[in-house]
Amino acid sequence: MPSESTVYVIDDDQGVRHSLSFLLETADFDVRTFDSASAFVADLDALEPGCVITDIRMPGMSGLDLLHHLGNLPVPLPVIVITGHGDVPLAVEAMKSGAIDFLEKPFNDEQLLRAVRTALERSDAERQREEERREVEERMGQLTSREAQVLQGLVAGHANKRIAFDLDISPRTVEIYRANVMTKMNAASLSDLVRMSLLVDGGSK
Repeated sequence: MPSESTVYVIDDDQGVRHSLSFLLETADFDVRTFDSASAFVADLDALEPGCVITDIRMPGMSGLDLLHHLGNLPVPLPVIVITGHGDVPLAVEAMKSGAIDFLEKPFNDEQLLRAVRTALERSDAERQREEERREVEERMGQLTSREAQVLQGLVAGHANKRIAFDLDISPRTVEIYRANVMTKMNAASLSDLVRMSLLVDGGSK
C-alpha cells in the first residue's frame, strides 16, 4: 500500500534514476531523484519523511558515506542499497552500517517495491516513535523535582515504602506524588510509566 512518504532515489546513472522513478511512480509512490549523495545531503533539511534508494558506488560521497551521515539523524531515513556484481561485501558492510536491505542488479520490479514498502513502514513507525518520545519528554518536563524522583523510584521497581525511605518522606506523601506523576504523565498503569521512561532513555542514547 503506497505511503504518503517520499522515496528518494540517488544514483549517478541517469538511466537508472529514470527507470526507478518510472517504476515507483507507476506504483503510486512520490519520488525525488538525485544524481549524487552530496546533492541529497544538501537538501536534507527540507526533505519530507520517507526512505532512500542509493547506489553503493558513486563519485564523491559513496552510498556507505551517506549511510554514516544519515545514521546521525534523530530519526534516520531507512536506506535500501543497490549493488552491482561483485559488490556484495560492500553491501554487507552497508547492512552493518544501518541499511535495511540491499538489492543486487539486476533485480525484479516486485523485489524493489517490496523493499520500498518495508522501508516506508519502518520510516512511519520510527517517526511515530520519535513523536511519542518528544511528547513523553514534554510531560516529564512538567514534573516537579520531587515527582521526578518518585518516578525514578517507581521505574526502578521500588515499592512506595522504599521510595519514602530513600527520599526521607512518608509513604502517604509518596502515594500523593505517585498519583500526581500518573496524572501528569497521562499513564494508566505503572507499566505505562516504565514504557515511557524506557522510550525516553532509549531515544537519548
